[in-house]
Amino acid sequence: MLAGIGYELIPYGVGFAVTVALQATLPLAARRTSHPSQGPRGRGAREGEAGTLGRDPSGKGYITLNFFNLFWIFVVASVLGLLMEEIVHFLFVVPGQWQDRAGLLFGPFSPIYGCGAVLMTIFLNRFHKSNWLVIFLVAAVIGGAFEAFVSLFMQYAFGAVAWDYSNMPGSLFGGRTCLPFMACWGLLGVVWIKLLLPFMLRLVNFIPWNWRYMLTTVAACFMLVDAVMTLQALDCWYMRLSHDPVDTPIQQFYDHEFGDAYMADRFQSMTIVPSDAVRG
Repeated sequence: MLAGIGYELIPYGVGFAVTVALQATLPLAARRTSHPSQGPRGRGAREGEAGTLGRDPSGKGYITLNFFNLFWIFVVASVLGLLMEEIVHFLFVVPGQWQDRAGLLFGPFSPIYGCGAVLMTIFLNRFHKSNWLVIFLVAAVIGGAFEAFVSLFMQYAFGAVAWDYSNMPGSLFGGRTCLPFMACWGLLGVVWIKLLLPFMLRLVNFIPWNWRYMLTTVAACFMLVDAVMTLQALDCWYMRLSHDPVDTPIQQFYDHEFGDAYMADRFQSMTIVPSDAVRG
């Protein structure tokens, strides 16, 4: 990180790729030496073939709330949410203008939709057989509260404003959320629980069993690094705009690799006003 990104990292990348390939083939070799019905991997393979992998075996909820399921819900919803938001902006908000509305430093991810989908899945998991109106109301409250919390955190921590609904009808909490967008969250909750969640589980079942743990581990590590570097980059951006940069190797790294122009182009819907932040 302190030296930047350059060609000297290629050997390490090759070594990492070889390690990943070996890690992926070892479980397959081990499985060939044992009976497919033995152990959790055998049961998982049968569930995958039946299309039921990830379902809650107790029947109380739709899915099992484990790390594997919730992580891929976060990833899929982050991508789908970003795509949906960019299409809506292109068609209705500013017709003909394509705006990058990504929420992380790397990749096509909008974590607010990923976190929202995880929260909705956790709270609505047992409501999957309920009336759609119940799901709509619960999802609207969860989505609106989460959106307001994220807006409050971003503004108080970094002086950043990514959305402002003050001019919208039914504006709540100083424009941090509003009734129309809460209704959108409610509709998304219904579509997610009734349609998209079953589709996502079927999609995840296509991941080969011997790749499943390895792929999840690598992807989780990438998302963690992406999130941490995003927060650090935003913090350094805030420090530069407040004319109070700290002369540390980390600050120098982000100033060089992710300067003001890069951050403004990456987070096109975000503005930072240092005076709005509440920091010691």
